[in-house]
Amino acid sequence: MRTKENLTKLGSEHTEYRTEYDPSLLEAFDNLHPENDYFVKANCPEFTSLCPITGQPDYANIVISYVPDKKIVESKSLKLYLFSYRNHGDYHEDVVNTIMKDLIELLDPRYIEVWGRFLPRGGISLDPYCNYGKPGTRWEEAAWERLARHDMNPELVNNR
Repeated sequence: MRTKENLTKLGSEHTEYRTEYDPSLLEAFDNLHPENDYFVKANCPEFTSLCPITGQPDYANIVISYVPDKKIVESKSLKLYLFSYRNHGDYHEDVVNTIMKDLIELLDPRYIEVWGRFLPRGGISLDPYCNYGKPGTRWEEAAWERLARHDMNPELVNNR
C-alpha cells in the first residue's frame, strides 16, 4: 500500500501555481518495483517558457522518459515544476538540459531522456534532446547508443 510519504502537492486543495522557475516544487516517492527495469513517460504538450532575449513565449511538447531506480517523480509536482517555466527566460537547449539535471538530482534514475519539441518562431522549430545513463551501469552505454542514433529516422515536421 502506498502512503503519502513526504508529498505536499498531491491531494492539496491549495495548489499554488508559480510562474518563475522553481525546482523545489519537484517531489518523489519510493519505487515499489526497484528490481524491475521499466520506463515512466511523461508528456507535457502545453509547455511554455520565454525567449531570454525577446521575452516572446515559446511553446513546446516536453517528453520525459526515465527508468527509475529507487524514486519516482510525483506527477502533480512535475506538472507544477514544468508550469514554473511560464515566465522563465531560457534557450530551448538549456530548458531540456535543466529539466533533466533537476530530475537526476531528485531521482537518481538509471536512465533519463528529455526531448523538447518546440513550435516554430521565425520559421524554425527546434527539437533539443538530452539523455543520461547512470555511470557504471548498462544504462550508461544505452544512453550513448540512444544519443548516437537519436535522429536516424527523423519525424516529418509539416504542421508545426
